[in-house]
Amino acid sequence: MCYKKLWKLLIDKGMTRASLREATGIAPATISKMSRGESVGANVLERICASMQCNIGDIVDYVPNAKEQTSGVDA
Repeated sequence: MCYKKLWKLLIDKGMTRASLREATGIAPATISKMSRGESVGANVLERICASMQCNIGDIVDYVPNAKEQTSGVDA
């Protein structure tokens, strides 16, 4: 997962990751997972969208990892 759109949106709105946590009740560990590009639950993304008044596509992109691309497994 790629959360670059979320980080840019925070900058555009003058928010920090800490203020996002406060506004949504998301745990610091969850923000850390997002910073590493790891998946988080849909409920987390829903809370972020509600807080930021945006759509999910405004905060996250799906980017397949190299392992998935080379395994030959169809999604």
